[in-house]
Order: sequence, then structure tokens, then C-alpha cells
Amino acid sequence: MVPWGLIVSVAAYAAFPQHRTVIVAVSAVGSLVRGGKKKGKAVRHKSFVAGDPDRGVKLEWSSITCQLLDKKGNEVKKLLDGLNGSARPGRLLAIMGPSGSGKTTLLNTLAGQLPKSSKIALYGSIRANGVPIADSWHKQVYVRQEDIFFSQLTVRETLVTAAKLQLPSSMSDEEKEQHVEQLLQHLGLVNAAGTIVGDNKTRGISGGEKKRLSIACELLGNPSVVFADEPTTGLDAYQAEKVMQTLKDLAKEGRTVICSIHQPRGSVFDMFDDIMVVAGGKLVYSGPAGDACLEYFKNQGHDCPLHSNPAEFLSDLVGTDHTSADTEAQSAARIQRLIQAFAAHSAAQTGSSTALAVSQDLQASLADSEEEDGEEDGEGGGKSKRRLGLTAAKADGAGAGFWQQFKILLVRAWRQTTRDRATNVVRAMMNLTSAAIFGSIFWRMGFGQTTIQDRMGLLQVAAINTAMASITKTLNVFPKERQIVERERAKGAYAVGPYFLSKLVAELPVTAFFPALFSMVCYPMTGLHRTVPRFLKFLGATTVESFTSSAMGLTVGCIAPTTEAAMALGPSIMTVFIVFGGYYVNADNTPAIFRWIPNASLIRWGFEALCVNEFDGLTFEATKPTDLKTGRQVLERLSFADSSVAKSVRKEVQIMLGWYWASAYLLHKKTPEFTRLLPVSKLAGKESESGNGVEGAAGKSSVVIEEVIEASGEAVTAAEVTEVSAESLTTAEVTTTTTTTTTITTESASTEVETSVEEEFVEAE
Repeated sequence: MVPWGLIVSVAAYAAFPQHRTVIVAVSAVGSLVRGGKKKGKAVRHKSFVAGDPDRGVKLEWSSITCQLLDKKGNEVKKLLDGLNGSARPGRLLAIMGPSGSGKTTLLNTLAGQLPKSSKIALYGSIRANGVPIADSWHKQVYVRQEDIFFSQLTVRETLVTAAKLQLPSSMSDEEKEQHVEQLLQHLGLVNAAGTIVGDNKTRGISGGEKKRLSIACELLGNPSVVFADEPTTGLDAYQAEKVMQTLKDLAKEGRTVICSIHQPRGSVFDMFDDIMVVAGGKLVYSGPAGDACLEYFKNQGHDCPLHSNPAEFLSDLVGTDHTSADTEAQSAARIQRLIQAFAAHSAAQTGSSTALAVSQDLQASLADSEEEDGEEDGEGGGKSKRRLGLTAAKADGAGAGFWQQFKILLVRAWRQTTRDRATNVVRAMMNLTSAAIFGSIFWRMGFGQTTIQDRMGLLQVAAINTAMASITKTLNVFPKERQIVERERAKGAYAVGPYFLSKLVAELPVTAFFPALFSMVCYPMTGLHRTVPRFLKFLGATTVESFTSSAMGLTVGCIAPTTEAAMALGPSIMTVFIVFGGYYVNADNTPAIFRWIPNASLIRWGFEALCVNEFDGLTFEATKPTDLKTGRQVLERLSFADSSVAKSVRKEVQIMLGWYWASAYLLHKKTPEFTRLLPVSKLAGKESESGNGVEGAAGKSSVVIEEVIEASGEAVTAAEVTEVSAESLTTAEVTTTTTTTTTITTESASTEVETSVEEEFVEAE
């Protein structure tokens, strides 16, 4: 079908410049009417159905401004200053700029992933296919710069676990596994599918394969928009090119792909369809990559040398030379000129691109109408694109339920715990070595008076060793695991309850094994109470203490932001518990203000249980009247006379449950929160109070045509009007007697035409 409406509209627009306003308005109305003809009402951007996996999503953003605030809420710095742009389906958009330019902040903003902070204020507008981003149903994913996985799972197991948790329950396990196999095939991970992911302790897949695994995990739901934060960081040239080729392939299949990147090699730069260059939070260039980009900068007086990397050329162009104060000032002046030049260039291009923009919308609407006609006639039913050969994930049905999540996570936790050979071997060697050393020092203790102190010393170091060995392992592992959990929970993969329960159940046998190893070596070597029931109680007390210490490590791991911070905080808290553990300071002599600490000390209750188990029923050699004859007298000296093994273990269990509850609560509360995008009008209000406008280069994402007609009838072109720099566009004074301003604002696929006649000046809002 020939799009006669489109042809006539474009021809009329070119032939009758004096009536362009009317022509554009009629064309836009016709576009809306045709788009909604089937249902009897207008349909916005019918050609880009948000959320439909077989349709593209066009993202448009305007006036994106990110402010860094002080404690009083006043602006300290603009991290992003009124950025406009768009990303289209089927094209790879790269956001480039030097370190600190704001490219990652912009990417996080577009993806809705900018961490929430009282020091950040975010303004602007983001639309998907003309619909406000909050109202859009499209699927989007964010591939983070850090590739964090459970190190002991294979590539296939990682993907299968994610698929079972995230894909709808209406899909069978076979369908989910088939989905995973397709991903492995198309992302080039088949050869690595059976290899564990690995970490710095265990060799696994390469950095490039980890990045592609990150992409694969995000592609499970077949998203329409893919964001990637510096995907080539830390990779060699070969792996970086393979990762970028993967993103390029995703774009070719109809997805909208946006990535931030620092300084790619030339072959990677050639893959970009569009680029945005930012410096100091402002826009230096936005448009097609390749020759068009280099031609633009050549026209600005900056010619890219022959046979050089365009990415390096751009990085040098917008980078700051800190060699001296003079070079720094020269760099700042050059960057400012480039920013102003592009603002003027963008304004000049606005009028000439209006007809094309409206025509493209009309063309899309007409094409959609033809496609619907074909579907009704039984044609085109098999013409929808298959992205990377993947079938769209089913939309019906919920994800895994509580017990299904528990089962899936239990398998993952068990594999991670039991396969971590390096950690388990080190823990085993530490316990065996400690037991052998303590056994050698306290070898075959007798029943003399001096052995009383020896026994107390042995039981104290046994309690400390058990606690420190357990908490050290947890602090080394959990902060990193917590990042994975927070990322997965942000996607709604599972709840805290199933995760926490599965982790405890999976680690229960392993956590119990190491205290048992220590006890079986140390107990007989030192000659402690030689009965089986006493040995079993010793073993039980150390095992419960190990669980409690691990629970405390989970809580510290939830509080500390990094592994290093956790490793500093955990032992510090444990030191306090050791001091008030009953050996160095008697509980009866503890100052009132600190009396709660012995009650909360896992060392105290572990030590108490071991002492009661050992001394109760023992008789010592006494040669002096002041000598302690029985173990009960020793317990009275320690203020443990009224205690029992069962009572001490119950107290230990209560502390353990308290730490577990605190850990689960903190995990639940640590669900990631992101900064909310506020309307530009609120920023306008703030700036107007201080006497500043808000338009400029950060103006609304609307198409503005200004035809200034002088009283004499001579027309001034749009390019001449927009020669004013972006900073001076807030209030444009016109010296003519009568000024006609026509503003056409395209929002949500509708066109609004406003005509106003003002005297003396034109104020753009």
C-alpha cells in the first residue's frame, strides 16, 4: 500500500513554507486518527507497543539534571546539566566521556538505577515510545560493571537457577532449560557451560565469559531495552571486542541497547550506531557515530588525524590536561566552546528536523495499520522477529512460590558450600592445626592444683578459637554474596525468607563438621573429662557456639559495606565479647553500665558451658587448706555454680536466634532504593526563585519551530534565531514590533500547536 498521506504531507511542507504550521498539525492529527482507527480512538505510538517482545522501544529523555546537594539542600554541583537525547531500537548507543564526566550517572538515571541519597536531586523526563517511563510496560535490564556470581556454580547451573527463579511458573522446567540452552548457544557460552564461574581463589571462566554470562542472566526475560555500564572494563582487547559484538547483535535483533564506555579501541568504536559525548555533565555531541561524528568536530576546527583511533581523539578532545594551570585553563575553555557549539548546532537543527520527525511518526503509524490489516487477512502471521532465536518468555503465571524458591536456593547454597574446596581445606587445616597445638601445650593434664588454671585456659582458647574460625569464614564470604542477593531481590527473584532458610540448612552440616574435627583431636590429647557423654556435650557446646558466631558474622556482613569493613568490624566486636567472656572479668564484678555485655557475649556462654561440663564432678589434689578440692568450688569461683550445660546452651541458642533475626531484618530492609525522577517544573521553580531560567540546552524534549516575522514581512530563518547560545535562550529579546512564535511540542505521540503574539520579547518556557 502506497503511503499517499505521507508523500502529500512532505511535499506540501516543502512547497508551502508559509503554511507549514497548519500542514504539520494536520499531519499529526491524521497520524493519531489512523493509528487508532481500528478501535475508534487515538492510540499513542501504536507502532512501538511497550512490553511487546517483538516490538522496539524508543527511549527519549529531556532536561536530565542531577544536582549534588549540601546538608541544607542547596546545590553544590551539577553532575548532569540538562541533557537531552534518545535511543532507538535496533541501534547501539554509546555514552562516552572522561572519568567524572557523568556518563555512568546518566546511564543509571535512564535505567532507573541511580542509588537513593539525600545529597542527590534528580530532574527531567524519560519516555518510552512516548509514554512516561513510569507508565510503560516494556522490559528493561541493567548489566552492571561488576560481574558477581556464586563462584562454585557452573555457567549452566547459574543460568538454570536464575531461569527457575525468574521465569513464570507456567513454564515447565524443560522449557526453562531449553531457554537456557538457547542463550548459551547465542552468547557463545556453550564451551564454557560446564565450567565453574570461579573467583580469585578458584580458576574458572574468563573475564569476557563472565561479562557475557551477566548479559545472559539479564536476557532471560527477553527485555526490549538493555543498559550496560562500562562492559569492557578490565577486559583485554579480544574479550572486550567479543562482549561489544554481543551487545551489537542484541541491537541488530531489535533491542534498544545503551552502554557507557570510557575509551574503546577503534574496532569497538566502529560498532556504535550512535554516540553521546559528555563532559562535566554537559552534552558535547549527540548523534550518529563514525564519519558523521568526525565531520561535525572537523567543522568545529578539530580534525581527527588520519589512521588514529576516533575514540582516543574524542577522549583527548573532551579531556582535561592537568599538566599545569595554563593547560588546565585551555582545556576548560576548549570544552566550554564545544558545549556551546553543540547547543547552538542542536538548536539550529531543530527546525529542519521537524518535518522528518513528524513524517517518521506518520510512517510508523501507517505501517502499523498495514500490519494490522495483514494480520486480519491471515497475512504476516509468521513475520515477527525472533531475538537471538529466543522465544518470548511467557507472561502468564507467577514466579516460584516460597517452598519452590527454598528448594532451588537450597540446591544452589549446598553446591556453593560443598564445592568451595579451597575454603573448606583451609578451615579444616586451621582446626586441625589449632587442635594439635592446644593438645601439645595442654598434653594429658592431671588433677593437681595447677591444672585448674590450665583447664580454664584451654577451655577459654577453645571457645575463642571456635568463634573466630566461624566468624572469619562468614565475614570473608557473605558481604560479596549479599551483593548478589540484593541484585536478585531487586529483580523480584525471591524473598528473604526462602533464601535465609536455605542458607542455614545448607551450611548446617558443614558448619558442624569443623568444630567436630577440632574436638576429636583436642579432647583426647588434653585429657579432659574422659567419658563419652562429657565429650558429646563438649562437641555440642562448641558446635552451637560455631553456629552463633556464624550468625553474628551474617549480621556484621549485612551492616558493613565491604568485605574489608566487615573483617575490621567483626573481630572488634568479638574482642569485647572475649573480655566479658567470664575468664578475664567475673560477671559479678562487671560495672552496671556494661552488665548487658556478658549476657550478650557468645564467648561467655560457650566458655561457661565448657567449664560446667568439665569441672562438675572432678576432684583435685589438695595439700593446703586453701586449695580447691572439687570442680564445684572452681565453678563457684567463676560464678558458674548455679549454671548447667543445658542452661548455657539455651542462652547461646537465644543469642544465635537474635543474630539470625537481625540478619534477616537487615537483609529485608536493605532492598535497594533508587532516586526518583522529579518533573522539570520543580527545578524550574527552584531556579526561577534564584532568578535563573530553566530552558537553555536543557529545554523540554519538544520540537520547537520559531518563525520570526518582522513587521516589514521579511522572514528570519530558524537557524538565525537559534544562533544564540544555550545559556542565553531562556529569554530571547526580539527588537521587532510584532513577533509570531509557533511551538509544536510532541509528547506522547500527540502534537500540540500553540500560537501566541507577544510584544517586545519571546519567553521560552
